[in-house]
Amino acid sequence: MTASSAAPILDIPFATADGGQATLADYAGKVLLIVNVASRCGLAPQYEQLEQLKKTYGPRGFDVLAFPSNQFLQELSKMDDILEYCSTTWGVTFPVMDKVKVNGKKAAPLYQELTKAPDGNGKAGRVEWNFEKFLVLPDGRVARFRPRTKPDDPAIVSLIEANLPG
Repeated sequence: MTASSAAPILDIPFATADGGQATLADYAGKVLLIVNVASRCGLAPQYEQLEQLKKTYGPRGFDVLAFPSNQFLQELSKMDDILEYCSTTWGVTFPVMDKVKVNGKKAAPLYQELTKAPDGNGKAGRVEWNFEKFLVLPDGRVARFRPRTKPDDPAIVSLIEANLPG
């Protein structure tokens, strides 16, 4: 497993879809899969696998946090439309946060920190595309998976299972 140590990541604030603020500390003790999503992306069917992970492991201390991003020009413009798309098209029950930038100088602070984590090949840095995944373990360590790695990939599932509370 490649997981970087990033305990301060738990305290970085981010905006929720309803205009509020949260931090990963609000999900203390949980295993979190953070994903930058886009409604018009060819990888959008991953929503289905993300929802299945939420249903399977949610009761045991797991959650998915989706962060819509139009940085790759494939996300709807209005948050209401994004939320409706996620719920009606994919039956999403996990939290969908406010839109963010995931790369560059204006990247959301959470993504500035997440992108310091290397992937399985030791490469950190920019988010490559929509549906890049960051598995944040309860102790703040981060494991990174590139967009084409499906949410139910054995590498992700085994990390989830190994780090669930209790």
